[in-house]
Amino acid sequence: MATRRQNNSSEAEPRPRLTREKLRHAARIFRYIRPYRWAFIGGMFLLFLSSMVFMIFPFLTGVMVDTAQGTSKYPVSLGQIGWILLLVLAAQGFVSYTRIYLFAIVSEKGIAGLRQALYEKLVSLPIVFFEQSRVGDLVSRLTSDVEKLYNAFSITLAEFFRQVIILVVGVALLAFRAPNLSLIMLATFPVIVIGAMFFGRFIRKLSKERQEELAASNTVVNETIQAIQAVKAFTNEFFEAVRYGKSIDKMVRIALNYARWRALFSVFIVSFLFGALFFIIWEGAYMVQNGTMSVGRLIEFVVYTGILGGAIAGLGNFYTELLGAIGATERIREILDEPGEVKVEKELQARRLPLKGNIRYEQVHFSYPTRKDMEVLKGLSFEVEAGKKIALVGSSGAGKSTIVQLLLKFYEIDGGDILVDGRSIYDMDTTAYRRNMAIVPQEVILFGGTIRENILYGKPEASEEEVIEAARQANAWDFIRSFPEGLATVVGERGVKLSGGQRQRIAIARAILKDPAILLLDEATSSLDAESEKAVQDALNKLLEGRTSIIIAHRLATIRNVDQIYVIDKGRIIEQGTHEELSLIEDGAYNSLARLQFEPI
Repeated sequence: MATRRQNNSSEAEPRPRLTREKLRHAARIFRYIRPYRWAFIGGMFLLFLSSMVFMIFPFLTGVMVDTAQGTSKYPVSLGQIGWILLLVLAAQGFVSYTRIYLFAIVSEKGIAGLRQALYEKLVSLPIVFFEQSRVGDLVSRLTSDVEKLYNAFSITLAEFFRQVIILVVGVALLAFRAPNLSLIMLATFPVIVIGAMFFGRFIRKLSKERQEELAASNTVVNETIQAIQAVKAFTNEFFEAVRYGKSIDKMVRIALNYARWRALFSVFIVSFLFGALFFIIWEGAYMVQNGTMSVGRLIEFVVYTGILGGAIAGLGNFYTELLGAIGATERIREILDEPGEVKVEKELQARRLPLKGNIRYEQVHFSYPTRKDMEVLKGLSFEVEAGKKIALVGSSGAGKSTIVQLLLKFYEIDGGDILVDGRSIYDMDTTAYRRNMAIVPQEVILFGGTIRENILYGKPEASEEEVIEAARQANAWDFIRSFPEGLATVVGERGVKLSGGQRQRIAIARAILKDPAILLLDEATSSLDAESEKAVQDALNKLLEGRTSIIIAHRLATIRNVDQIYVIDKGRIIEQGTHEELSLIEDGAYNSLARLQFEPI
């Protein structure tokens, strides 16, 4: 057979600075709001409309002052202006309410789609990805980074465009109503734009560093909680507190530096704008004194200028928030762009590739992607006929669990091939192939729901009768019905409310319900007491009937009746045969193991 290609993990490339190309890639996130584009378009139209309505207020304020002084050019009374203001306020309230609701539809549903896509991508990624990533970092991307995008879609993006609209319309009105004073104000624009570009570059970098350090601190929390028994056993509460404190301190230092730059940016913009505003008021006061401008026109201009100043300051803040969102987008896209090993689609859940269970390893060479310098399997070859039971024995680190993991397609081999029913497993659809397999591990991990939900994990569409029958065959039904809530009993996180033997039997019931063609047992009884082991072993014997089975075992008493035993040492098969055959080899590795466990054979 042709040698399988090797999985070469490319080194992470340094991320470039913010460019048009990077913005184009970040815009791909908009595909998650595409189904709600009409709500988005409607919201943007109402945003424009409400911004235009808002710009009427300064004009009406100026007219009202001039009317009160008797210098207005418009034939309206103060009462009429009051009614106009009430109508404008009512229209503004209705438009703003509708706009906010439309943007809420876009942000809530769009980000929900993004969360779903991100989660589906995560569960579709190969085991190698999770070995090379830290849990805290992944959780941070699912929470903090997505939250940044949510804020961008729900508030920041709309407000950014709102300030742009106010800025453009306000400048046009000022240029029309008071061209001389507007020139003074417009002179501040180039300085503000250059300042925004200068500060924005540093702010974006620090925002991303803060997010990464926050993810690192979340990783410490996750690791501590997952290993809380070890923390308690070794009395390392203080050590973990110090470790987390150092991570938090580093994050705070970066965050404070980030805040300093943002503060400097705000001071720069606000100081410059207020300085320009006071100078404009001073010039306007001279014009009122000279009679070239009415008091109402000056007030109108000052209000417009204040609104424009707020818009420019807002643009600076929203610009930095958008840069932070773009940084979050990069981290999310890194996951979304990862090649998944399976497709998370509903129609695939019903598919099952029909297999008999003939297994053949042909000169398999393998090294873990994270330890390429250490070859685990060195040209390993063996065959299992359909319906037969084989056992893998050997010392820890010999490669037994690796053989099972490769059969599950958790990794791609470096050389040789693995065939099932004469076909390479790498030529089969991964989901359809794995639906023929079930594994009962040594350390059973149950989900935090009910017993029923954990058994149904083997076959989600199974009926209540099928679940009960599977529990009976797994010798689990007696203890399940002894619980007040029966199958509805909540097992707790990772199954902590059940004993080891009970968890094992739930895992066996799950495997029985799946009815696999190929069964994998990874030291399924090695950590149980004698009573639990007998109950579990009886259940396993029922499960093994008529299935191709690969059993990893340290207790040789559990594999006396298998069809073939393979002794693995340093990635190679050094002995093979039945229990009786291998026991006759006096200086054999299996005989040495057997003498340690049995009284004279």
